[in-house]
Amino acid sequence: MKKVSNSPLATYTRISPNKNHPRKYPITRITPHCVVGQFTAKQILDMNHFTTYDPNNGSSCNYAVGKDGSIGLGVDEGDRSWCSSSSDNDHRAVTIEVSSDLVHPYEITDAAYKALIDLMADICKRNGKTKLIWPGSKESALAYQPKSDEMVLTAHRFFANKACPGDYMYSRFGQMAEEVTARLEDDDMTYYKTINDVPNDYRPSVQKLITKGVLKGYGNGEINVSEDFCRTMTVLDRLNLL
Repeated sequence: MKKVSNSPLATYTRISPNKNHPRKYPITRITPHCVVGQFTAKQILDMNHFTTYDPNNGSSCNYAVGKDGSIGLGVDEGDRSWCSSSSDNDHRAVTIEVSSDLVHPYEITDAAYKALIDLMADICKRNGKTKLIWPGSKESALAYQPKSDEMVLTAHRFFANKACPGDYMYSRFGQMAEEVTARLEDDDMTYYKTINDVPNDYRPSVQKLITKGVLKGYGNGEINVSEDFCRTMTVLDRLNLL
């Protein structure tokens, strides 16, 4: 198995002794968890049950996301964390502990949600995935055979009698998958910063939009338009629709 990198978004690292090196399977899943308590990423990873080796009751996670949006690394992505009450899942998944409220529905802060989306998009991108999939149920998620460019969301509640990741996050799995996939699709697009960066085939049509004041840009000559936008505008121009 090729060496797996870790997220550059992590600003704190405390590697837990509770892990298996290396993981048995390639990464094809992401499993968000709720910590049940509003902590920073550092506070999560410094918790005793993460830092103390215990082969029977110890636990760990690949990443922690704090209430303030902080991100920490607890177990290298190339290693299996002890997080989901399922060895098979943890050998396939990047596990993420997220700070949450103490009671149902275990809501997370806006900062934590944003950081979680950022982190999941980064995990997918570094592992060569272009889509995050939520099949809609436990049965469908566990039966789903991801394509080479897909990552699947799973939950701790699939493998143990637990509420984790809480209804707040679990009810948003579909939304999370859509946001991460949209981010990955956007990252794959080619953008042109100024009119001079636009390829010759597209430039006259884009310039026409600038001249008409339809495309105003961001000042200092910056327009930041995608290749798809330029292609579409060129087609419309050639059809005399601009």
